[in-house]
Amino acid sequence: MKQVVQNYKSGELALLDVPVPGCKPGGVLVRTAYSLISTGTELMKVSEAGMSMLGKARSRPDQVAKVVQSVATNGVPATYRKVMGKLDSYTPLGYSLCGVVEQVGDGIDDVKAGDLVACAGNEHALHAELNWVPKNLYAPVPDSLAPRHAAFGTVGSIALQGVRQGESRLGEVALVVGLGLIGQLVAQLLTASGVRVVGADPDPARCELAERLGAAACGDPASPAVESAVAELTGGHGVDQVYLAAGGGSNQPVELAARLCRDRGRVVDIGKCRLDLPWNAYYEKELDVRFSRSYGPGRYDPAYEIEGRDYPIGYVRWTERRNLACFLDLVARGRVDVEPLITRTADFDDAVETYRRLKDGELKAVAVLFRYPEQVAEDGASAHTPVVSVPAVPGGAMSSAPVRAARTPVRLAFVGAGNYATSMLLPHLAQRDGVELSTVVTTTALSAANAQRKFGFREATTDLDAVLGDTSVDAVFVVTRHSSHAELTRKALLAGKAVFVEKPLALTPEELAGVLDAVEESGNDRLQVGFNRRFAPLLQDARKRFGARTGPASLRYLVNAGRLDHGSWYLQQGTEGSRFAGEGGHFVDTASWLLGADPVSVYALAPSGNEDLQVVLGYPDESTATISYVTTGAAGFPKETLDLVADGKVLQLDDFVRSSVYDGRKRWVSSRLPKARDKGQSAELAAFVRAVRTGGPMPVPLRSLVATTAATLAVRAALAGGAPVTLAEAR
Repeated sequence: MKQVVQNYKSGELALLDVPVPGCKPGGVLVRTAYSLISTGTELMKVSEAGMSMLGKARSRPDQVAKVVQSVATNGVPATYRKVMGKLDSYTPLGYSLCGVVEQVGDGIDDVKAGDLVACAGNEHALHAELNWVPKNLYAPVPDSLAPRHAAFGTVGSIALQGVRQGESRLGEVALVVGLGLIGQLVAQLLTASGVRVVGADPDPARCELAERLGAAACGDPASPAVESAVAELTGGHGVDQVYLAAGGGSNQPVELAARLCRDRGRVVDIGKCRLDLPWNAYYEKELDVRFSRSYGPGRYDPAYEIEGRDYPIGYVRWTERRNLACFLDLVARGRVDVEPLITRTADFDDAVETYRRLKDGELKAVAVLFRYPEQVAEDGASAHTPVVSVPAVPGGAMSSAPVRAARTPVRLAFVGAGNYATSMLLPHLAQRDGVELSTVVTTTALSAANAQRKFGFREATTDLDAVLGDTSVDAVFVVTRHSSHAELTRKALLAGKAVFVEKPLALTPEELAGVLDAVEESGNDRLQVGFNRRFAPLLQDARKRFGARTGPASLRYLVNAGRLDHGSWYLQQGTEGSRFAGEGGHFVDTASWLLGADPVSVYALAPSGNEDLQVVLGYPDESTATISYVTTGAAGFPKETLDLVADGKVLQLDDFVRSSVYDGRKRWVSSRLPKARDKGQSAELAAFVRAVRTGGPMPVPLRSLVATTAATLAVRAALAGGAPVTLAEAR
């Protein structure tokens, strides 16, 4: 097998062929899928190896002291041979990875071969194709967590242990000095626990990244911006904790901590920075200085790490292994987002060149992953092309829509009355003949009362169960925040209502499966998702003019989404999903409708540092659709432009203002004034109301709604695996 090694004497880095480790009792043999380069600790070690002997001595005075003691005990010649022999040998690199259990040693009963695990330890989670890992240094990976994200487990545990040492409390304010990999994770963990974070780092890009991931304010520690932010957030009292996640020889971090910490605050050292404490400043405030030792209790204890002797949870709540499992759970539940931290994913065969580029400064990175030859699919099985199951749509007889009395109105209830509902849906329904707005349900009484007054609902309430139990209500509109869509849809289906749910239908495969379970349990498939663009008159006309295809098509869809305002709930990715998971279904549905089929494969790429996405969908007839979802474009450029090319014809859509079809020598153009831009909401609502009134089929087949949702969710898996994902219907 291959392993990354370094000669500390010469500084040489190599990808060396070494024997496969044996699977000893008390541990497991793990085949690596992804391993993470610590751009702090590992690069420091790599840089030290390139120094002169004098430079090495200056950087490691602790080792020099050991050499001096050895000279006194063993003499100069013996000590020289011992030191040179140790320096002139290969040492391993790496300590954080995710992989698949290949073999289980005696005494292990919590995992089996084929399970996905995250591993820790600078002797056991190395940049190597195979590693033997003892029991207390691995943790099973949650089913929903991508392997490349699970590879952050160890560094996440380091950050988590630092936060635990700070004993942060809800509502406090913390300063994180150094926004490298550990600092970024510390900031996210603090934010997730209800602490407002100020970050300090001289790199503007890292400051911007931390703010995008939840920090209240960030800036250069040498500028007045950080001090001003602290004063504003704390009323001039100073922060409750300071986390030192910086490296280097400057004493600036500890001096900044003393200046900005409140009286009797806490200073936690996580990184390896200079610690010449200014005595007066620390004494006068009686600052509590603490050290965070790596991944948590158990670290450096051979009885715990090697022999597998756990500490009783009643005495040590958060051990090394429990910290690792906790961090994996936080990432799996979206409370911590590691994807934006990944600057580059490099093939393991390019490891030496990647280290060189990092060391020379050619590659400026927060986090870099090595991807190994045998990648793992989302379910942990070895595969080159991951497969994502599309839940099967329940078959058999569905309950028919209730027979309606002649001339009775369709009674609608709305769950949610936010901006989209009140601006894009309710105005079309309030004046529609044959429709009665029965009840509006919101979480706050005033918003329900406002909607009732403005649109004429018969009732306003905050009691969802009362609406679902009201037999006079024919259909329920779910227009709430994304995280509640699947559960509310499930409840409404089980209550026997027709359901119109705004996109997305679901944020996870599990949520999507839950909706379909409700369809099967209730026999009620009366469901429509708010994919309105296929109903836009301009696009309907263009599709008709374009006509039938005989060959595969190429479709390009540019979505100039733009940046969101600070504070938008769309940015709450931990609870509301990514922006593309939230609205990407619009564009997948439009492409699939134009191409007349559901996608069978998904590939996605995303640059670091922003939310731009390139998504490529493959279709059964070899047609392709490329969706460019960008947030970095010009605000004045149209939001949506589309080109469809096939059979010598071209269909163009210009932001629902103008569409064109080119067919040989002919050109047909239809235009609308910008003020009359129509994205299909009115026609979609009319089709839904008609289906409810007549008992006819829903406007879009359930199979198509499910396929679009599954393809949208598969983008995450494609990004995580770095490879195309095949969509296959579950059997």
